[in-house]
Amino acid sequence: MNNVMKILVISAVIAFIVSCGGREVTRTDPDMVTDLSGYWNETDAHMVADSMITQCLNGSWLAYFSTGGIRDERPSGPVIVVGGIYNQSSEHINTDIFMTAIEQSLLESGKVQIAAGGDSRGEVRSEREDQIIFASPSTAAAFGIEIGADFVMTGSIGSIIDEEGSTRSVYYQINLELIDVETALKSWIGSLEIKKMIEW
Repeated sequence: MNNVMKILVISAVIAFIVSCGGREVTRTDPDMVTDLSGYWNETDAHMVADSMITQCLNGSWLAYFSTGGIRDERPSGPVIVVGGIYNQSSEHINTDIFMTAIEQSLLESGKVQIAAGGDSRGEVRSEREDQIIFASPSTAAAFGIEIGADFVMTGSIGSIIDEEGSTRSVYYQINLELIDVETALKSWIGSLEIKKMIEW
């Protein structure tokens, strides 16, 4: 067998091995529900955020706030900072995704304003400081005119797992609280439960 033929045979064998052992990736609709493991996933995060924000915005605190003496320079509706959502469950949950889903649901309601908190607030303030040094005075953002938050929303995600043989039950409880920044009083508390049965 000449060298050219050997190279062709080896190339064909390598191509066959690679094609057999390859991983297949399929693009899917991001809104499609995928629950492969039964653990917390993006569908849970968005479902809980939408449901709990509906609960929150139907609470009596919003009507009470709306009748109060709001300062003239405030935007319409209360200003909320979404603070820490703490994972107290038995699995790894990316709470940043959940917090973003909550902020999105709140903003889309049109009833409240969202103030940047945490790392985002720090980045905005850092940018403002840089502008004082590097941007022209006519375009630099001014200090001291941030809109203060009226409320901070915090919460937690907990879970209980019960397992027997090839059946596992996962119970999640999600709690959210809305706390008045000025008085530190809790204006609203909501909770939601999810239960999943997994068979394998």
